[in-house]
Amino acid sequence: MGYEPLQKSLLRVFVVAILLLLSPSANAQWVPVGPEGGDVRSLAYDPRNPDRILLGTSAGQLFLSTDTGASWARFAHLGPGDAYVLDNIAVDPNDANTIYVAAWSVEAENDGDLFRTRDGGRTWQVIPAMRGKSIRAMALAQTNARIITIGALDGVFRSTDGGDTWQRISPEGHAEIKNIESVAVDPRNPQIVYAGTWHLPWKTEDGGRTWHNIKQGVVDDSDVFSIIIDHSNPAVVYASACSGIYKSESAGDLFRKVQGIPATARRTRVLQQDPVTAAVVYAGTTEGLWKTVDGGKTFKRITAGNHIINDVMVDPRNASRLLIATDRSGVLASDDAGQTFRMVNTGFSHRQVSRMVVDRTDRSTVFAAVVNDKEFGGVFVSRNAGAKWTQVSDGLAGRDVFDISQAKDGTLVGATNRGIFSLVPNSTTWKPINTILNQKPAVGGKPRRTKSGKLIAPPAAKPQWTKSELSARVAQVDARGIRWFAATNAGLFVSRDEGRSWNGGAAAGEKVFIGVRALGDTVLAATPTRLLISQDGGSTWAASHVPGYVTRIYGVAIAGALAPGNSTMWLATREGALRSTDHGRTWVHVLEGLPARNVVGIETDAGSGRMLATALGARGIYESRDAGRTWTATSDLGLSIRSVIDFNGRLLAATAYNGLLLQPATKVSPGDNVERPATGGAAQ
Repeated sequence: MGYEPLQKSLLRVFVVAILLLLSPSANAQWVPVGPEGGDVRSLAYDPRNPDRILLGTSAGQLFLSTDTGASWARFAHLGPGDAYVLDNIAVDPNDANTIYVAAWSVEAENDGDLFRTRDGGRTWQVIPAMRGKSIRAMALAQTNARIITIGALDGVFRSTDGGDTWQRISPEGHAEIKNIESVAVDPRNPQIVYAGTWHLPWKTEDGGRTWHNIKQGVVDDSDVFSIIIDHSNPAVVYASACSGIYKSESAGDLFRKVQGIPATARRTRVLQQDPVTAAVVYAGTTEGLWKTVDGGKTFKRITAGNHIINDVMVDPRNASRLLIATDRSGVLASDDAGQTFRMVNTGFSHRQVSRMVVDRTDRSTVFAAVVNDKEFGGVFVSRNAGAKWTQVSDGLAGRDVFDISQAKDGTLVGATNRGIFSLVPNSTTWKPINTILNQKPAVGGKPRRTKSGKLIAPPAAKPQWTKSELSARVAQVDARGIRWFAATNAGLFVSRDEGRSWNGGAAAGEKVFIGVRALGDTVLAATPTRLLISQDGGSTWAASHVPGYVTRIYGVAIAGALAPGNSTMWLATREGALRSTDHGRTWVHVLEGLPARNVVGIETDAGSGRMLATALGARGIYESRDAGRTWTATSDLGLSIRSVIDFNGRLLAATAYNGLLLQPATKVSPGDNVERPATGGAAQ
């Protein structure tokens, strides 16, 4: 079998490796303002200074804490776009400036990279030999940190020189030793390597020349998520899988399933041993964190069951100090060995904000709706321009909130993945407002004749109503006017009584609507490919002639005067931004400063008179101050921007995965207290 060199010529081809440089000049102008929390994939401390901790996300972001996790700051972005999951981070114990980060892509099964920095994170290099590998596991040998073992979907690889050169140590094309999810290196002998696959665990004792499976006692077809080796006795090996946790006291020759740990439906994603007390092992599962103090004989859950645990970190100086990486709720910390936990997410946000709304009466208050965070998401409110956020999601039952709109009386109306909800002022609980009342055609009685032959007209027909509940996905709501509108997967709905009831359904033969915007009696409603326009407040609809080259509509906007036909209509589409000034009869493709493709959002602001736009994958914002005729772009903000609103003259932007960014204010003059938005980010 032997070692197989991995195209060492690549090293000569990549004389100048790909460097991923941070751009602090752009990032420093915009302030991350939360909401804090979200998904964390990995944690790793600097062995020489455990106060310094790195955090990896599922969108290529690295965060850094220098105070043992009390606060965080963005550190680096690795990989193209937002596709890389950073599941494995390692700091060289002999040189803190050398850091390795392994990544795999959520967009392509066989894509990923190994990143290395040798200057403490100022610059990052893609390791050529590992380019394009979906890396799921990484381990530095304890006896020699320059020995790095990588587990990827196409096998096991090793470097003995700190990542400069690599060899495959698993058989190429092997039917079983592939889809590597976990690796562990014997703490005393780096030639002994364990590899967990999507099927079963394997082991080599000679650095990869020969391998044998170690499946005795393991349920067949078990995904092996994590393998750890007892630091005090390498014959003791723990393995976690989709079928539970296993322990071997014979270096993997025989495993027994640990009893008392969660049932097989509770997937154990990570194992971590106490660095001092070998009998203490933590198990991070999809239903909370579990702990054993007797070497696996008994386990006890020490967090709530709704936490999904991705990683566990134990402070090597103080084993009572734990940090756990979770889905949706960020980082949790314990100072008492897991008896109690608290969130420590200051400065860290990995939220997907779908919509922001500034309060009508209190301009320092902003609401943010998020998706994919279930009971830890919903809607957040900040009453001090993002300095502090409070979750206001009671009643939403973990629903995704795709859009929020504020009515004239201050009521918030939320569009969710299952129905519409409202939050009245001074309340903390959302209420469903999903009653649909549709009038059926009146059916009158038949005329009758009297005995004398006189024909008597039937009584007047009474209107009949059908009542149902809206439970469909609601993409967008507009509650700013006297009529409220909702674009849903079950049709287009309008409420004329502030949400107490709705009527509607399919319109012009369409049921799936993705956007709706109203200005006076003019209403725009979009499906993914069609635009409907109403001039009478939603009573009747007509189709607009959208140019045939438009293949996908992302959103709609309307601005201008209230008079019918005197407003400007906008479409955000895959083919760019389109504007109509003749009520949708003709459309102009707007290219003066806007991208030609994938404009995903357009916002109009009557108060400031400016328009704002965002584009798919763009790391800046487009702004117009002449009714959309020409546009300028901000400089690179360092993150993909999904949407933006005007917030008291400053821009508040929702990033793709990292919460909100607020444009900083600048003073008019050194002695002036008036604030204006910073202009340094505007394109020249």
